Amino acid sequence: MRIMGIDYGDSRIGIAISDPMGWTAQGLETIAVKKLDKVYDRIVELIIQYDVKKIVVGFPKNMNGTVGPRGELTMKFVDRLKQKTDVEIIMWDERLTTVAAHKILNETNVRGKKRKHVVDTVAAGYILQGYLDSVRNV
Repeated sequence: MRIMGIDYGDSRIGIAISDPMGWTAQGLETIAVKKLDKVYDRIVELIIQYDVKKIVVGFPKNMNGTVGPRGELTMKFVDRLKQKTDVEIIMWDERLTTVAAHKILNETNVRGKKRKHVVDTVAAGYILQGYLDSVRNV
């Protein structure tokens, strides 16, 4: 069963996908947010293409666990995504995933425009892998 990971942002949305066994997450693509309707259409295309059965969306919380403005925007994104697909959607605590993504990009010496375009995909991979690891260890 494939699971999709999403790192939602204002200008870019990172997408990751699991292997068919649900063990590992791989970054898939970054979707530029120009028209939100086209973003939802692309996500639905990927759901169909990869036969996705579950979606894990990074849910940004403040470090104290409260939900701030960014979290509220993410909840609106998820509510709208639920109108476009009947695939189960899980909100996953994403605190520090972007920090981890930047760290790995630093370590691999990814710079400039390339970094800007892959950081969200890498963060989506971290979100999805965190979820996969948690369900495998239950």
